[in-house]
Amino acid sequence: MSTYPEISFDNTEYAFQYKTNEELKSANFLFSAMANRLLVKLGTRMVPWAIKAGLPINGIIKKTIFKQFAGGETLEETSVLAKHLAKYNVGIILDYAVEGGDDSEAEYDHAAEEFIKVISYAATQPNIPFMSVKVTGLSRETLLEKLDKLMKNAQGSLIKRYLNSVEQLPEDEKQEWKRVKTRLSRICQHATEKNVGMMIDAEESWITDPVDALVMLMMDAYNRERPVIFNTAQLYRHDRLEFVKDCYEAAAERGFIFAIKLVRGAYMEKERNRAKEYNYLSPIQTDKTATDNDYNEAVTFCIRHLDRIAVNVSSHNENSNMVAVKELEANNIPLNHPHVSFSQLLGMSDNITFNLAHAGCNVSKYLPFGPVKEVIPYLMRRAQENTSVEGQTGREISLIKKEVKRRKL
Repeated sequence: MSTYPEISFDNTEYAFQYKTNEELKSANFLFSAMANRLLVKLGTRMVPWAIKAGLPINGIIKKTIFKQFAGGETLEETSVLAKHLAKYNVGIILDYAVEGGDDSEAEYDHAAEEFIKVISYAATQPNIPFMSVKVTGLSRETLLEKLDKLMKNAQGSLIKRYLNSVEQLPEDEKQEWKRVKTRLSRICQHATEKNVGMMIDAEESWITDPVDALVMLMMDAYNRERPVIFNTAQLYRHDRLEFVKDCYEAAAERGFIFAIKLVRGAYMEKERNRAKEYNYLSPIQTDKTATDNDYNEAVTFCIRHLDRIAVNVSSHNENSNMVAVKELEANNIPLNHPHVSFSQLLGMSDNITFNLAHAGCNVSKYLPFGPVKEVIPYLMRRAQENTSVEGQTGREISLIKKEVKRRKL
C-alpha cells in the first residue's frame, strides 16, 4: 500500500483555505472581468496611460488586481502575506517587480543593491526560500543582444562560445560586461552566504545565450555543496529539453549541482513575430502538445537525476505537476526532497499550490512587490495571460464557485 498522500487538484477546501468569503467574492469578480477580452484589451491600454497621466486610480488598482497578484508595495508589506501563507506550509519567492529605469550604470548598480537588500530580508524570514533576479535589470539589453549574436555564430560548447565571444567585444564593452558579471557575482555570493535560493528569470531567445553562460559559471562557483543559483528553461522553445540535458552533463563533469526552474514560457507572440520579421526559424514549438511533452519529459529527467540536479516545477498545468508527483512516488523519493520544489504565481492556481502543500511538497508562491504604479507592467501581463491562456480564467472561476457552494453547504 502506498504511503504517499492522495492529491486532488479539485479539492477546493484546501485550495482556498487561506481566503475569506469576501476575498473569494473579490477574486471571482476579478476573474470574471478578465474573461471579457475586450475589457482586458481596453484596461491594459488605459491603466498605464492613466497612471502616467497622474489620474487618482492607485487606490482602485491596489484594492483589485494589485491585491490579487502582488504581495505589497514594500518588503515589510510582503511579510503580512508571507506569515499568512506560512500557516499553510506555503513559502514565497520574492520578486522586486519594478521595471524600466534610465538604462545607466548607476541604475544597474542600484538594482544590484536592491536585489542584495531583498536577499538580506529573505534570510530573516522563515518561509522565503527563494528570490528572483532578471539579468536585464543588471545589464544593457543591446549588449546582451550583441553577445548573443556573436555566440550564435561561434562553435563549441556554451561556455567556449561565450568566452570567445566576450574576447571579440571592443575594450569598452569588455569592461562594461565585466561590471555586469561583478554585479551578478556579488548577488550570488550574498545569496550563498545567506542561504537564500536565487532564481534567474528567463529572457527572450535573442539575449538568452550570454545569460545562460553567465548563470552556468555562477552555478559552477556557488552550487558546489547545495543548490543556490537557479537558471530558468522555457520549454515552449524546441531546444530547451536538450539544453537541460546538456547542462546536466556539464554539471556532472564539473562537479556542481545544476539547478533549474522549468516554465513553459512568457514571450511566445514576441518570439514568433521577431522570427518572422528577421526571417529565421522560430524557436517556439510547433504546437502546445509538443510543449507539454517536452515540459513533462524535462520534469521526469530532472527527478531521475536528483544527485546532480535541483528542479523547481514552476507550472499552472495540473497534469505537469501531477507528473512530478507520480515520478517522485514511482522512484520512492520523498515529496519534500530538498532538490524538488514547486511554484505558482500569487493569485493563480491556488488549487495546485495548496493541495501540493497539504501533501507535504515544497511549494511557494511567486510574490512580486513594489510601488503600485511601477508594478503596473507586471499586473497588465497577468491580466493578459489569464485572458489568452485557454481555459485558465474559466478554471479559476469554476473552482471559486465550487468552494463558495461548499462553504454554503
